[in-house]
Amino acid sequence: MSHAISSDAILEIGQSFWKAKALLSAVELDLFTVLAREGPLEIDAICRRVGLHDRGARDFLDSLVALALLQRDELHRYANTIETDLFLDRDKPTYSGGFLEMCNERLYPAWSGLTAALQTGLSVHEEDRESGDFYQRLYSNRTSREVFLGGMTGGVRAVARAIAAQFAWREHRSVVDVGCAEGCLLVEIAQAHPHIQGRGFDLAPVAPSFDRFVTANAVGDRVTFQAGDFRVDPVPAADVIVFGRVLHNWNLATKRQLLARAWAALPPGGRVVVYERLIDDERRTNATALLASLNMLVVTPEGFDFTGGECSQWMRDAGFRETRVEPLVASHGMVIGTK
Repeated sequence: MSHAISSDAILEIGQSFWKAKALLSAVELDLFTVLAREGPLEIDAICRRVGLHDRGARDFLDSLVALALLQRDELHRYANTIETDLFLDRDKPTYSGGFLEMCNERLYPAWSGLTAALQTGLSVHEEDRESGDFYQRLYSNRTSREVFLGGMTGGVRAVARAIAAQFAWREHRSVVDVGCAEGCLLVEIAQAHPHIQGRGFDLAPVAPSFDRFVTANAVGDRVTFQAGDFRVDPVPAADVIVFGRVLHNWNLATKRQLLARAWAALPPGGRVVVYERLIDDERRTNATALLASLNMLVVTPEGFDFTGGECSQWMRDAGFRETRVEPLVASHGMVIGTK
């Protein structure tokens, strides 16, 4: 018997932005943090705490219940779920909402320009097309910089923990994280491996956020910051050099150049680690990674994501004698090259 043909799945994809924006608005309103501090709360109390108008409040909160982002009890009080309490309460060290804040402020509006970007090949940000240096522009504004850096931490925290647990850190003593943002990866590695010395390498405006995050996580004695532009300055020497969601920002020539600089900075037996949302080699199954590459089209002048096989070949072309690809979490994988 043939199955019934339906447009339901197509339409669900087309309106999936409804779900996304409901979550992003809840984070923007700090709803989950309020409920973590004061909940469970009735609807009137929530309206007062986060500034909701009563017209849409009930539908909004019950939508979050239906999306399994909130719970509602028999007294019609709303509370966080286990997951939202753990990951979306900004008072907890496990807070991952920074990535959603960045999505709300930067990516959600930008994606309205996807059609034009597909037609022109140009980022939606005209100022980036002219300057060619969107990071310098982004970091020049403190608010935008902090939202972006917090977003990087929220977006990679689970991946950083997987790398700290999975990579053979016992074989090495030092690591440099190129494009380190707040230093989330280095913190996870340092906390799990007390013998490791870490250094973050990023543009100078990142330093205050990095120092604050590292100090708050009590690894400041082993994790330090070095200011520099990795497209111009030599990569600092270490046993392991990491590019975490960095290569996808740049064109192919820059990707190759950065891997060559890593090779030059590593000792024999040293390793380079590239972690990204790696597109599967057949380009059929990892939709998240493929969509991430479209995100690079929308928000960067020349960036694109890639497969593990492509990255392995670039590493071999740079001189690395051995490469391998390993899955991580959350649609991510890492490519490891040995000098």
